[in-house]
Amino acid sequence: MSLGPVGPFDLPNLEEQVLARWRDQDLPSRIRKMRAGAKSWIFYEGPPTANGRPGLHHVWARVFKDLYPRFQTMRGHDVPRKGGWDCHGLPVELEVEKELGLTSKSQIESYGVAEFNERCRESVQRYVGDWASLTERSGAWIDTDDAYWTLDNSYIESVWWLVRQLWDRGLLYEGHRVSPYCPRCGTALSSHEMGQPGVYQDVTDLSVYLRFPLRDRDADLMVWTTTPWTLLSNVAAAVGPAITYVQVRVGNGRDLIMAEAAAERFFDDDTVREEVWRGVGADLVGWRYDRPFDLIAIDDSAQRVVAAAYVSTDDGSGIVHLAPAFGEEDASIGRAEDLPVLNPVGPDGTFGPDAGPFAGIGVKAADPAIIADLDDRGLLVRTQPYLHSYPHCWRCSTPLIYWAKTSWFARTAQYRDRLQDGNETVSWHPEHIKAGRFGKWLEGNVDWALSRDRYWGTPLPIWRCDRGHDTCIGSVAELSALTGRDLTDLDLHRPFVDDITFACPEADCGMQANRLAPVLDAWFDSGSMPSAQHHYPFENEELFKASFPADFICEAIDQTRGWFYTLLAVNAPIFGASPYRNVVCLSLIVDSEGQKMSKSKGNVIDPWKIFTTHGADALRWYFFSAGQPWTPRRVFEDGIREATRQSLLTLWNVYSFFCTYADLDGWTPPTERSAGPATTHLLDRWVLSELDATVVEVTDALEAFDALGATTRLAGFIDDLSNWYVRRSRPRFWRSADENAYATLYHCLVVTAELLAPFCPFLADEIWTSLTGELSVHATDWPTPNGSADARLAEEMKSARRLVVLGRSARTDAKTKVRQPLRRALLLHPGVTLSDEIKAEIADELNVKGLEEIDTLSGLVRWTIVPNFRLLGPRLGPRVNDVKAALAGADGSALQSELEAQGFIEIAGERLGADEVEIRAERHGEFALSQEGAWAVALDLELDDELRMEGLARELVRALNDLRKEQGFEIADRIVVRLGGNAQVRAAVDRHRSWIAAEILATSLDDLDDGGTEGIERDVDGSPVRVVIARVSTAGAIDT
Repeated sequence: MSLGPVGPFDLPNLEEQVLARWRDQDLPSRIRKMRAGAKSWIFYEGPPTANGRPGLHHVWARVFKDLYPRFQTMRGHDVPRKGGWDCHGLPVELEVEKELGLTSKSQIESYGVAEFNERCRESVQRYVGDWASLTERSGAWIDTDDAYWTLDNSYIESVWWLVRQLWDRGLLYEGHRVSPYCPRCGTALSSHEMGQPGVYQDVTDLSVYLRFPLRDRDADLMVWTTTPWTLLSNVAAAVGPAITYVQVRVGNGRDLIMAEAAAERFFDDDTVREEVWRGVGADLVGWRYDRPFDLIAIDDSAQRVVAAAYVSTDDGSGIVHLAPAFGEEDASIGRAEDLPVLNPVGPDGTFGPDAGPFAGIGVKAADPAIIADLDDRGLLVRTQPYLHSYPHCWRCSTPLIYWAKTSWFARTAQYRDRLQDGNETVSWHPEHIKAGRFGKWLEGNVDWALSRDRYWGTPLPIWRCDRGHDTCIGSVAELSALTGRDLTDLDLHRPFVDDITFACPEADCGMQANRLAPVLDAWFDSGSMPSAQHHYPFENEELFKASFPADFICEAIDQTRGWFYTLLAVNAPIFGASPYRNVVCLSLIVDSEGQKMSKSKGNVIDPWKIFTTHGADALRWYFFSAGQPWTPRRVFEDGIREATRQSLLTLWNVYSFFCTYADLDGWTPPTERSAGPATTHLLDRWVLSELDATVVEVTDALEAFDALGATTRLAGFIDDLSNWYVRRSRPRFWRSADENAYATLYHCLVVTAELLAPFCPFLADEIWTSLTGELSVHATDWPTPNGSADARLAEEMKSARRLVVLGRSARTDAKTKVRQPLRRALLLHPGVTLSDEIKAEIADELNVKGLEEIDTLSGLVRWTIVPNFRLLGPRLGPRVNDVKAALAGADGSALQSELEAQGFIEIAGERLGADEVEIRAERHGEFALSQEGAWAVALDLELDDELRMEGLARELVRALNDLRKEQGFEIADRIVVRLGGNAQVRAAVDRHRSWIAAEILATSLDDLDDGGTEGIERDVDGSPVRVVIARVSTAGAIDT
């Protein structure tokens, strides 16, 4: 194949062209078929809900999900890319409610459950096309055509089978518990949902201090609460048994009993008060009091003080009121103390008829009226704003209440050990998640509330007869057998499945069994995907077994309370193992100021704008290279632009350079790929060594799920390739066709494209296919090291480049141009030996005629040591002047060496530490010096006429080549030049005529007559120059 010049760097346009080629080739499917039969590497898609348009944070997740499967495919594995859609649950229902203008469950039922669920089905399918387009345009190969849908009957049936497995193992039960409850959505939430982002919000509520009058004592308990509405259900007051309590008399009413620590906070210093009793909480236990509200009659055994270990004095009065219907801890104590449960609150969060004057009012809305009532009856002591973190529904943001209700639970606490054992087998990225965020969550794991009192979800597969016998259904076939009719085509959603009844199969029963109303937590759906995506166990048994567990999953870090947890909780007790081996956690996408992106702030970035302006590969590279994915990623266009410029544009420029000169010289790649060219040239050997080391390090990093480490090493090699190898090798390309130079750069570009492929699939494929003429970089095998890494050479070249940086710095400090050759450079590089080849590279790069290696800077620098008077003055007093004089007369270089060797010097009878003196260096006037630690480079600045003429000749070459570009000449165009200038210019041209002509591709370089006006005027290093330049045609004629 032949190579030709490439166009400008335009990622958006390039990507569209590559994408069109992929579509025409059906490339993902072809590659999957090519890898068929190879060892599988399994990726699970955490299913998104497609009821809204995807945003930048979805690209963030999708490209990381694409990175490692691409890599593993090139490593020779068969990597399924099955996508998935999460279809059920409150997010979908709430969206449809908004569209229909519905605000309550009763309105949904009036509208019709069948109709409502059909709208939910339409909603989750509405934006699938947008998601598929974004996925494709981002370069992510996730199979959205063969995706699993959690709404499909086949998926639901597999979920039912999993529920049945829990049932058969005794891990499913119905319980009446206090659970976090959303009155807006009318359903309980599970404990892991309480860990979702946005659940806990800082709010200011009106806290209440009130009196609980004691029956047998002329005093009142002072009770504190932040939820006045729960006082209607009060049945007891709790104290800490070891806390000290006091009875305080303040002269304006009955005495108040409270914790001693609370009294110190409650009363200011000016309040006159008397302590009339002191004791501990255990002394108060059993004391009787009158409830603040007696709207609901209860047994008189309640209304007493009980002990509770959780009571503290951090806030409030140290006495807590108990309402077992509305608190988990309250309910626990209530069971232990045999207290009644009063629940006047309905499922919609409003008070029922038992609440008297508060009936029909929402619980939070009733607070002001309840507080006013307490005040009217003399029970209110004080109200006080209280800022605290309060839970809200993670979907609709309604404040939650803790509410006693019947729900179905999975006994996840019972099999906590299995979950923890499974977690121990997982490699977490970052590692601290295992024992930290996720491990701690598992330690405190409680039973999972599985049921939801909603409509659009997988129906709970439990039927109950009128005698209370429960039957858990595990398949459609089982349900068909019980009903006596074929239900294969039944839509398993509500309300259709609600209409299915059968005779109770319990012995001697036969009563009609009806399905219980709840649906399953949608998180159970997504947690079921390893088996349900394949309709296991009803089909695809081998496929499921071959794809369990996953080698890799990746989602946002908050999924430690979501999908990461539910995957483990569903699968570990049934299949006996963690369903995943490796997890990569992603943090938030934030703006340039570190603020979370939101429409209200106006800082949301449209991913399509980035694709059309910068390109998907630019965004991908930025995502992978700008930091670890589990740290918040600041996204802003300047950051994307700079990351692109540093690496991707640099690589493109090297690729363009190679193609241009290969085309000019007629160089063609070898017909068969090799492990690398056999070459003896120093720069070739060095860059091939660096490439081999890069292959090893990028491979190791990706195997360890370290995208940042991989991109850092790859970016470093691209910089090495461009700014050292190509720049130092450029004459080998433009003066003659150097086979080894072309072969080496070709090999480097091909392998670099292969290493880049998982990160920037479009750019890598364009470069690779153009260079090789083969199908796709994504269809080739991942590069392997060929043994060309040379650690000694790498260290030598690293040392050389360090010295070059110092030399350049010295030139800059001396304001001496790079093109001006110098006589010599003096190198100080302790402990490092440089070969003659390496020293030749240094000399050429520094543009010096010779190098001298030195052991000390003596003779180049005059060291002066003076006292640090701020420290020595107070210590030595008048003696500091003697020390000053002694330092001034001493050998500064010797003192500096002594100080470096032992950290102190002794002079004039005093020992001086390094911080007690100041070291001043004065360089020799004829040298420019640059230092870094013990290393240094000194440049001899003395110029003779020969050096000046060569410097001017180099400046002429630069100016003439710039003029070639201005005149629109092609790189290969031959030219004729006539040039005129002053005596210095003429002397430089005469001395270096042949070299100048070769550098500018001139067939002739003649003098221009003095005194004329012909030609283009230029200023070259302060000398006026006139130039006449013309192109030589291919026939040898001069273009005019």
